[in-house]
Amino acid sequence: VSLWSLLVTLLMLFIMTGTMLGPELLATIPASVYLVAVLMPMAGYAAGYGLATLFDLPPNSRRTVSLETGCQNVQLCTAILKLAFPPQLMGGMYMFPLLYALFQAAEAGVFVLVYRMYRKEVLHKQDLMEDNDDDTNISYKRMKEEDVAFDSTYGAVTVSDPNVIVLESQDGAGSPTPV
Repeated sequence: VSLWSLLVTLLMLFIMTGTMLGPELLATIPASVYLVAVLMPMAGYAAGYGLATLFDLPPNSRRTVSLETGCQNVQLCTAILKLAFPPQLMGGMYMFPLLYALFQAAEAGVFVLVYRMYRKEVLHKQDLMEDNDDDTNISYKRMKEEDVAFDSTYGAVTVSDPNVIVLESQDGAGSPTPV
């Protein structure tokens, strides 16, 4: 849900920015910048998955590292553009971080959809959210004092002063620990 809301938000931000700054700004962005904005997230995802495979991580960790590696460069990109180049020189390049984030979210969404279809069709596994099995339901029951005898083998913690916690061992002697 958050990925799709991010994608919609970025798309709206891109449209509003293009409207406010004028369509001529978007026309000044070279095609190579669009190409790099499309290829950079894919390169990040591939590098993350490749490194996770190289370090022999399990498949679920590989996917996690892949998405984390591919999705962490937008802020760095914005900072480099703002700090390294004067605004007069950047022009349409200022839109690159927004393009990059837009394609990054779109590609992550496509990867998630493809994996979910693969998981359902090829691996024949259900998503956890679709599973209505009661095995995951946890209920808590307060135990009564007489249900289970108190085992003081390891000692007990008592609090008499709000600033001191005392651990009483089996022999009853405890040492105060300031909080």
